[in-house]
Formats: sequence, C-alpha cells, structure tokens
Amino acid sequence: PLYLLIALLIKIDSPGPIFYKQTRIGLHGKPFKVWKFRTMVVNADKLQKELEARNENKDGILFKIKDDPRITGVGKFLRRYSLDELPQLFNVMFGEMSLVGPRPLPVRDVEKFSEHHFIRQEVLPGISGLWQVSGRSDITDFEQVIRLDVTYMENWSLWLDLQILLQTVMVIVGKKGAY
Repeated sequence: PLYLLIALLIKIDSPGPIFYKQTRIGLHGKPFKVWKFRTMVVNADKLQKELEARNENKDGILFKIKDDPRITGVGKFLRRYSLDELPQLFNVMFGEMSLVGPRPLPVRDVEKFSEHHFIRQEVLPGISGLWQVSGRSDITDFEQVIRLDVTYMENWSLWLDLQILLQTVMVIVGKKGAY
C-alpha cells in the first residue's frame, strides 16, 4: 500500500515515470541499475550539467546541492524521509545490493575516483551504511566518505550491520542530513 500511495503522489505531482533507474557501480566495478522513486523532473540528468558549478562537495566527486531546483514537491518529502530509496529493496532481492554497505555511486562519480577510492567496490553496496548514519549529505568531503567505508569494511560484523540499521531508522526519523 505504501508503494501505491507514493506512486499516486508522484503521478499527481509531476509528469513522468514513477520510478527512476540509474546506472550505478557495484561489487567489483560491475554496473547495475539502481531503483528509486522519482523525486526530480524528468530531464534532471541533463540539467545536472548546467548545475555542476553549484556543487557543494569540496572535491567534486559527489554531486549535491542543498536547494536543487530539479527536485519536485513530492520529491522533497520523499527524500526527507528516504522513502525514495524503498525500491532498492528490489536491488537487494536481485543480489545487486545489501541492506548495509557502501552506497553505490553513479558512473559520473566513479569516473572521478582516485586509485585508493576503488577499495569501496570490493564489498556489496548497501541501501544504508556508516556514511548515511554519520552525516549523509552533510558530509561534503569524499575522503571522509572513504574513511567511513573502509572503517565499515575493516570492522564488518552482523552486530555492526544491526547497529547501522537501527541508527538508520533514527537518522530518517530525525531527518538529519536529508535533502
């Protein structure tokens, strides 16, 4: 029922598909399509090129701007509560992602990697991870993201995954770092 409600809200809010599929780079550098509820206008990928100068991330590897004009009204709500990520449960069922692990990044971002960044491709990417519970979009330095990913990889345990999942709920409820 939640998926149907979100789908209806997206359709009422703006023209275009309900789902957004984007090529991301996963385990061992293998590309796959990540599923999300669409939170932006249909031509958002093309518009990003025009917005690159406004990128708030220090090194330019990740692309994020706080008041992104491409985000729809319903999209702002979905992102605030991370509801746009729910379809990634299909990626988990297909074995392309895990519930916890380093976030899979778009091809644009991975093309800007330095050699030591590729370590994060050695584990299955996740819907949530240490990066998400440690600051999400508030972290603007990709080297800090890498440190968090490596910390997760070096200290992996079922208990750590459980802690991250519980912290994920708290971060979502608190709307911390979501935009």
